[in-house]
Amino acid sequence: MNETTYKVEQYSVLNSDGEIINGRSIQVNDRELLEMYRLMKRARLLDEKLLRLQRQGRICTYPPFSGQEAAQIGSGMALNEKDWICPSYRDLAACLVRGMSIESILMYVKGYASGWKMPENTRILPIQVIIAAQLLHAAGIAHAAKIKGEDSVTVSYFGDGATSQGDFHEALNFASVFKSPVIFFCQNNQYAISIPVYQQMASATIAQKAIAYDIPGIQVDGNDVIAVYQVMKEAIKRAREGRGPTLIEAVTYRQGPHTTSDEPKKYRTEEETKKWLAKDPLLRLQKYLKKKLLLSDELENQILQQTKKEIENAIHIVDNTVPDSLDTVLGNAYKNPHLLLQEQIEYCSKKRGITK
Repeated sequence: MNETTYKVEQYSVLNSDGEIINGRSIQVNDRELLEMYRLMKRARLLDEKLLRLQRQGRICTYPPFSGQEAAQIGSGMALNEKDWICPSYRDLAACLVRGMSIESILMYVKGYASGWKMPENTRILPIQVIIAAQLLHAAGIAHAAKIKGEDSVTVSYFGDGATSQGDFHEALNFASVFKSPVIFFCQNNQYAISIPVYQQMASATIAQKAIAYDIPGIQVDGNDVIAVYQVMKEAIKRAREGRGPTLIEAVTYRQGPHTTSDEPKKYRTEEETKKWLAKDPLLRLQKYLKKKLLLSDELENQILQQTKKEIENAIHIVDNTVPDSLDTVLGNAYKNPHLLLQEQIEYCSKKRGITK
């Protein structure tokens, strides 16, 4: 038998120096480019602040996402208000771009029940901590939308480690059979906690796993926000046209620890980290915008100061918010609580001396 080696070419538009690769076209206007940068900067500053808050003991264990902003912002900006996202615990940048407020995120990382309840008029599923479970949710939402004749697309965000779970394969198989309008968006940040990609799988890429399900598998430079946006637009178009799901592998890097209880220096080298920091998604877009004279030092400082003020104001609001009670937690589970749940809510209310 002849051995077959599959090769998937990675799609990029900008190189690490912020230069267009091989004359590739950019399907993003100047206004959108500046908005991408503003949103990425906002996400980075929030992530850095949350990391400091955790070290101060003011929030719970936290999984930072710095380095993955281009993957989440680029893909999220390609969607519209009708579309759903099913995020994991490291996808707060995607939640931000799809309408979740900084206050809601702060509630979530503090462990308040209101942080798990997505804001009204946003199509964001509650953040999933169980690895790969949200892929099944996305497949189900997309299938339901198809049955109902809705013109919506669902995106499931997940990491490379999730592709080693059975839920990944079940979701792709289901969606491919029924041609559901869903996009499986993998952020390959090189590690599932401390396990590198090459120890997780024998395949050269994650994108090629799509071959088994007869759906497109695309690998994109996950630190290139323009490339991510353009690849995502194509996948969305395909889904809306009824041609089924797409698997996208965004190759990126988690710059910080897996969570604040992790020490990445124990399993990856300083040399490796420095190599990836040179590919920082914010730095790359910043270089491109400055070359196009779209971003000045004055505008960048304005974005910085406005965002810092927004974050500090949100922290002040949340710090002065009373934590939710247990009956509130139970009340958020269903729009109309079933009988058993209603009994539990009433029991908790009575224990707190509340009559309803």
